Amino acid sequence: VSQPPDSPSLQNVRVMHTDDSCPVGTDGVSAKSRMVRVAAEKMERLMGLAGEVVVNAQWFPAFFDDLVRLKRTQAELISNLEELHKFLARKNGDDKPQRLIRKIRDKAKICSQNIGERLIQLDKFTRTSATLSDRLYHEVIGVRMCPLGNGTKGFARMIRDMARELGKKARLEITGENTEVDRDILDKLDSPMTHLLRNAIDHGIELPSERVKAGKPETGIIRLDAFHQAGMLMIVVSDDGRGIDFNSLRQEIVNKGLEKKEALERLSEPELLKFLFLPGFSSAKVVTEISGRGYGLNAVDKMVHEVGGMIRVTSVHGKGSAFHLELPLTLSVIRTFLVDIGGEPYAFPLARIERCIKLSDDELEVVEDRYYFELNDENVALINIHEVLEINKAPKNQETIHAVLISDRVNTYGLVVDAFLGESDLVVQPISSRLGKIPDISSAAVMEDGSPVLIFDVEDLINSIASMLAGRGRPHKIDRAGEKEKVKAPKRILVVEDSFIVREKERKLLENKGYEVEVAVDGMDGWNLLRIASFDMVLTDIDMPRMNGFELIRKIKSHDELKSLPVIIVSYKMNEEDRLKGLEAGADYYLHKTDFDDNLLIDAVIDLIGEAG
Repeated sequence: VSQPPDSPSLQNVRVMHTDDSCPVGTDGVSAKSRMVRVAAEKMERLMGLAGEVVVNAQWFPAFFDDLVRLKRTQAELISNLEELHKFLARKNGDDKPQRLIRKIRDKAKICSQNIGERLIQLDKFTRTSATLSDRLYHEVIGVRMCPLGNGTKGFARMIRDMARELGKKARLEITGENTEVDRDILDKLDSPMTHLLRNAIDHGIELPSERVKAGKPETGIIRLDAFHQAGMLMIVVSDDGRGIDFNSLRQEIVNKGLEKKEALERLSEPELLKFLFLPGFSSAKVVTEISGRGYGLNAVDKMVHEVGGMIRVTSVHGKGSAFHLELPLTLSVIRTFLVDIGGEPYAFPLARIERCIKLSDDELEVVEDRYYFELNDENVALINIHEVLEINKAPKNQETIHAVLISDRVNTYGLVVDAFLGESDLVVQPISSRLGKIPDISSAAVMEDGSPVLIFDVEDLINSIASMLAGRGRPHKIDRAGEKEKVKAPKRILVVEDSFIVREKERKLLENKGYEVEVAVDGMDGWNLLRIASFDMVLTDIDMPRMNGFELIRKIKSHDELKSLPVIIVSYKMNEEDRLKGLEAGADYYLHKTDFDDNLLIDAVIDLIGEAG
């Protein structure tokens, strides 16, 4: 490398030679220990190219099958020529047609023999190519891989310090420290694993006196296990503490207004545990520096789903809990399920869909102008994906309905698509940042035939569906030309709030005063809505996933067309620092979430935009 070691364009990416047969260098150091610094951008390009080689190598088996069918057709042609030759041989007459047929038959046999030989060669090449591309891909993956232990060095000390602070005794046991992990995934794992470990020591491990009374050793054990299984990275964070009291969990769900008590009695334990991952949900009685804010497990869940993985929790009351993370080995190639929408292919990350299902008309039910079908004794709403993506092209009329089921752990939606195209491995290609965040789309890829395909951002897609259902349809920008008389429309307010309870309370309060309200489930969803529809004012929370309220306000105030839009912050945070930070970002009012009970919110809205209309 010609650049100096401290060049800013080179990141700390090192390539190690591990071949034991490498010769010893002149300095007496084995060549296998040499390290080469490589620019991270080059490694990313190399990863992408290696992934494309793997995907393109899948073209050969299909081509080989086509040649086999061609050879079979040629064999049928030769058979037909044989029959024609026998037929003409029985006829008395000119021998010229028989001579021509014999020449054609001989040429066809030579061609058949040549095709057979080429097929054997192609078969060998296909197998060799598949092996080499697979080896190349895994070697390149290995360059990006590093031991899990590189990211866990400070965890044991963290557990000891926290245990001492909480008056507990605990130790951390790690197995699989040498398990290879993609550097990008390891970077993303730091915060989630930290939270899970903190959660285990704070919520899981009991005080020494409680453990002795329960017949356990005074010192609690927290385990972090990592291993590869079925081409996935498996990480399990477990403890031998008190576990989860499902009766207390049910009561907490009822207290937060998330579900009725009668409905909770019918839910299984795995279904109840899904509530732990909801935004703002926490079983801690007191908010401390360690826990109680209710954002940790939701952030863990979002990170895992962001990289195309899955997370589940198991618990036995009195014996402990375990969080199971299933993650891809790399982010460069993902397994997807392809569908047809409006004549174009789209891809769902396979790890993010529940299932794909075909339905007939007699399996559907209609409730309040929405279609539903029953699955495992639950009603699942059917949503036309043309409506979500705002695709004007009408779906094909088919007797069978094709639906892809996606879920946010609480709600399951069935997205109606035009057709299923099957599974495929795709090399992920990021979309240019100049286009900004495209709603409902995470990235793109190129299929085997060279055609482009968009990959869905399932998290964003679920938020769009929730927003559409809550607002009874996302508004379209349509010029209603030809209307001579214009009716004065009510003033429109966008409510940006990740808490369902608070969001609905604000919406109903404003609608009762005559305002037209649209809702967004987080800052990113709100920003996308602001760019496709017009509003007179924005109400926003501060703490939200993907984009918080401060970031949303700064984006609004820096936008040429939106900078004059009034903004009100409605938050639980009432310290002076946050209030000043919100006003400096550009907010016109900063209100507490209890203020909309005594007309302060309505007074602020009227002060900024007047009566509803």
